[in-house]
Amino acid sequence: GWQGLIAYGCHSLVLIVDANTAQTLQVLERHKASVVKVKWAKENYHHNIGSPYSLRLASADATGKIIVWDVATGTARCEIQEHAKPIQDMQWLWNQDASRDLLLAVHPPNYIVLWNADTGTKLWKKSYAENILSFSFDPFDPSHLALLTSEGIVFISDFSPSKAPASSGKKVYISSPHSSPSHKQLAAATGAKKALDRVKILISNEKPNAESVTLNDCLQLSYLPSKRNYMLLLYPREILILDLEVNQTVGVIAIERTGVPFLQVIPCFQRDGLFCLHENGCITLRVRRSSCSITGTPNDEPDPDPVQELIYDLRSQCDAIRVTKTVRPFSMVCCPVNENSAALIVSDGRVMIWELKSSISARNVRNSSSSASPLYSPVSFCGIPVGAFQNKLPDLSLDNMIGQGTVAGEEQLKRLPLPPFAIRMCPPLTTKNIKQYEPILAVGTSNGSVLVFHLTSGVLHKELSIHSCEVKGIEWISLTGFISFATSTPNNLGLVRNELQLVDLPTGRSIAFRGERGNDEPAIEMIKVSHLKQYLAVVFKDKPLEIWDVRTCTLLREMSKNFPTATALEWSPSHNLKSLRKKQLAAREAMARQTVASDTEVSSLESSVISLLQEAESKSELSQNISAREHFVFTGADGQVYHLTVEGNSVKDSARIPPDGSMGSITCIAWKGDILVLGDVDGNLNFWDLKARVSRGIPTHRSWVKKIRFAPGKGNQKLLAMYHDGAEIWDSKEVQMVSSLRSGRNVNFRILDVDWCTSDKVVLASDDGCIRVLDLSMKPSCFRMDEQDLIEPAWCPYLLVPRASLALKAFLLHQPWDEKYSLDIMSIDYPENENIKNLLQAQLNSLSNDIKKLLLDPDFTLLQRCLLVAR
Repeated sequence: GWQGLIAYGCHSLVLIVDANTAQTLQVLERHKASVVKVKWAKENYHHNIGSPYSLRLASADATGKIIVWDVATGTARCEIQEHAKPIQDMQWLWNQDASRDLLLAVHPPNYIVLWNADTGTKLWKKSYAENILSFSFDPFDPSHLALLTSEGIVFISDFSPSKAPASSGKKVYISSPHSSPSHKQLAAATGAKKALDRVKILISNEKPNAESVTLNDCLQLSYLPSKRNYMLLLYPREILILDLEVNQTVGVIAIERTGVPFLQVIPCFQRDGLFCLHENGCITLRVRRSSCSITGTPNDEPDPDPVQELIYDLRSQCDAIRVTKTVRPFSMVCCPVNENSAALIVSDGRVMIWELKSSISARNVRNSSSSASPLYSPVSFCGIPVGAFQNKLPDLSLDNMIGQGTVAGEEQLKRLPLPPFAIRMCPPLTTKNIKQYEPILAVGTSNGSVLVFHLTSGVLHKELSIHSCEVKGIEWISLTGFISFATSTPNNLGLVRNELQLVDLPTGRSIAFRGERGNDEPAIEMIKVSHLKQYLAVVFKDKPLEIWDVRTCTLLREMSKNFPTATALEWSPSHNLKSLRKKQLAAREAMARQTVASDTEVSSLESSVISLLQEAESKSELSQNISAREHFVFTGADGQVYHLTVEGNSVKDSARIPPDGSMGSITCIAWKGDILVLGDVDGNLNFWDLKARVSRGIPTHRSWVKKIRFAPGKGNQKLLAMYHDGAEIWDSKEVQMVSSLRSGRNVNFRILDVDWCTSDKVVLASDDGCIRVLDLSMKPSCFRMDEQDLIEPAWCPYLLVPRASLALKAFLLHQPWDEKYSLDIMSIDYPENENIKNLLQAQLNSLSNDIKKLLLDPDFTLLQRCLLVAR
């Protein structure tokens, strides 16, 4: 878009990315099907308070629905639907005189419709004889339009916003380029014949005979914005340049046999250049040679009508990507303002942003022996001749690029890999950890790596390759460490390799938690860390559970063979740490009193007690290693509930509760405060109130309860339950459902994993490859961009209120009140609300140092300033 943001469709979502800081600024969710086209609205009109700067985007999906968005607030302006087939192409009208809201769309198979995208009303509709694949507006004449159809090209010369084209257009057929002689070796003929042979007329009004291939393999048609009446056609192995005045091919860019075929081409408007995307993800820039380098042989008689052949030279290219079955380039966009950077989206969700860099060196330009002229010779910058010492920004735009350009890469936005995922939020925010707390989400993936995301900004914090097989679960043991487990695919005996790793996040160091154990044993079903993060219970499929000490990585107890296999397990939130701490403090005070007391005083404490206390004190240096007593409950296959206690290095069996007859096999347990909740395979939830000693069973009539979790926060008794087909939030105090989400009914994705990320927000991982954060209503919602917490400030004045964005523009353009320019808006007598001033200052601070230097340069003229600010 004209504001430097990149929009792309990903499944049924539209993502907005800032190209400079490589951050995702907005995610728009409303489409029910895959998004196939996105187009930013044009900006070539005068902006004022009545028509402010705004972020408008149109997106179209595979069911034929077009949504026009207000991106800053994340709301839909209007929705448009005509047929239920995927939209083939759409464009905003570039000629903004009539209205800025007009959108032309191709609705398959053969209709073009003009819409008012502000109100969603249809202005007119026109059908054609053939299937329309795409279209291109003539950038020099708003009434001209060319349609690429399955048979040929249709030229429309009476396009107008007010009524549908009356004629059905001029149809031309194109014979296959492969039959053109540009592929055969040219015989050394004389000038005129040579020119004629070379540009055999490819465009004809008769339908071609059957053996010559029609346009089926033509990928793209587009007018050249840098030359009037020229058009390009893109084939997988060549680009043809047509001159529409003489209906002839005047240039062919062909790829040699071993070369990589084209996927897409973007013609530039500042220079006669083409950005081409190849199937291996390589982007190349080709620039037309200047005409003086083509000299005819002197003895030929001059041609009566010399057809100038256009030759494009390869100027720069970027590195290719490794193309596999799942990884291939999808499409490329070029910055419409400066035309010196391009972004490429790859099928694994990466966005790669490439910038064109010019190599400046005056000597080399003069002495370069190659006939290729430099992209631009350094004569002026922003319209002013370049002096020796003048400040300039060489890479401002393609127009200013100098010398032999090379494409330099900028790395990429990482996205999530393919599902399935296991997600776990780090421990909740408390009053004690508020200083160092960061909201971090760990995502275990199917290839064995754990991705750690910063949840408020959505930025990937770390990627840790820890396991060699699919990560099944993650448990945090502190704010900066977690334990994750992965299991390989079972062998013919049903045994697997279990990997259990303890990871320290700041250093990335990981330790095999169970040492040498783990080969050829039954799969780990789950791991649970106790509330004080002291102990870890590891539950296996057909093998008794193990209790480990997290702090020393030692096995405390492996249950005996006849011990029941656990189907569900949960640690109790109650423990005796407080009373232990009290005892310890009392002991310390006694010892202090003891040393202060003089020898003559008779000690109130016997010496044996003191020695015991001193021993305890030395063991628990700074209360680090107090071993508090903790409890856990688990259910056996018969539905009995067992209650066990762990203290220090001993595990004691304390109580058994007989099964509840109404419940099936128990699959999960959650415990918080005095409430214990059990879920079973038939979708029943059983709420136990331990204080009042009552239990209530609730049938949810949804299948197998896969997971239940209480929300963090004192006294917060909300419960999140996950089923095979969705999720629900319950209030366990009132025992009633708060909200529900069902696959197929109100959303079209399946939920893979759930967790709480704050006391009133849940995070869901789904099989469409996304992770969503929802509030308690679980309604998919978009957020306002200005409420987002970005790690790096992004320059985007479009997000300011209209009054402020226009004030910022004026401030940058002209400061007549002072001798010297300043970028500090706070020091200026400007009657405005403080908050808005702070927002303006934040925008100014996010400018790059190069631009700041230019704006503060006293010799930088007003004209140059206007051009720079406009860009």
